[in-house]
Amino acid sequence: MTEFDLGFSTSLTRDVGAFKLLELPPELCKLVESSLESSSPLSFSIKGPSAGDAVLCTNDRTYTIRSVVLSNTILVVTPPPASDSDDGNTVVIRDQVNEILELTPTLPKLEKLATALKGREYDDVADSEETSPASEPIPGLTYATAQSVIQASDAELALALRQRRILDIHGTLRPIAPTYLATILEAILNLLVGQALSADAVPAAELAATLADENEISRPVSAQVMGWFGEVRDGVWAMDVQGVVREIGLGILRQYKDEPIAEDPFVQKWKVAVGDTFEAAVSLALLSGNYLVSSQAGPLDSSDMLTYFPSSDLPVDPSSRFADLFLTRPRWKAEDIVPFLSDIAVSSKDRDKLLLKYARAITDSQGLWYTKR
Repeated sequence: MTEFDLGFSTSLTRDVGAFKLLELPPELCKLVESSLESSSPLSFSIKGPSAGDAVLCTNDRTYTIRSVVLSNTILVVTPPPASDSDDGNTVVIRDQVNEILELTPTLPKLEKLATALKGREYDDVADSEETSPASEPIPGLTYATAQSVIQASDAELALALRQRRILDIHGTLRPIAPTYLATILEAILNLLVGQALSADAVPAAELAATLADENEISRPVSAQVMGWFGEVRDGVWAMDVQGVVREIGLGILRQYKDEPIAEDPFVQKWKVAVGDTFEAAVSLALLSGNYLVSSQAGPLDSSDMLTYFPSSDLPVDPSSRFADLFLTRPRWKAEDIVPFLSDIAVSSKDRDKLLLKYARAITDSQGLWYTKR
């Protein structure tokens, strides 16, 4: 066994607290090892306010950083400075560590995004680059700023902007108004049918030009909408039919937040909105996590009533989320509550842990139910 002479660094007082031990989970160890083997650069970023909790972000995942106290003290030792005499068997103490930083996968923290974009909806062509190229950008949240202040990886932030239908207008992020988005999507479906175009092979430039000429929808906006609902490759747009149909269905469902609508009339309205060509894609399963079902007894039969109730409007804090859910309903069927938890749980395993912590399971002749714990 090699022996070393141990001494104290002349910079010991300056180095106190300068070293931290970070424990990497297996998937991050593989990233580091792969980077070393391929000599490719790898970077992590730590995001968070100075007075708040921080997260570590890779290119596509976010991890919470938690301090874990060690039962034993670990000494950080290094070779002595080059200026000091060193026979190769001397190390100096630089610092002592009494804790490690533990990383746990977590959902991106997007609350600041919603706050920063509140009241910034885009619902008109007036701000488009085509109609006012010389206009000054409207002050607001830029993508670069969002990257630095939103606790999310770049991939998760890009996905959030896509899922939340947030446009980049003049370099500023602005959520598109749902009614305006529905107008654009219905215009697209009408054009596809009118010009006998296949949904998976749409000339993107021609579609954008037609939308601009006939519907006054700016090209930058229509290009981003096409990116949200499909993929453009070599100038050809393959439309995500289910995604478009789902968004149009949500637009109709939003009208019934205060007053429910019977399922059959709602589905019929939805089919009319998407047209005969696409009505086969209409399915309530597409709107899971956005509505409540209640039964209403009629003189001849009973019908299911739908009320707009989006999980995106619920608190992201698990305790508050469950409190709101059980205020809305004292008990939930297992299959009904699960869609309202998918956006606050990293995996199904984490979702089940939340159910165990905040809800009580009850089984009867109708199946499994959850009530407030």
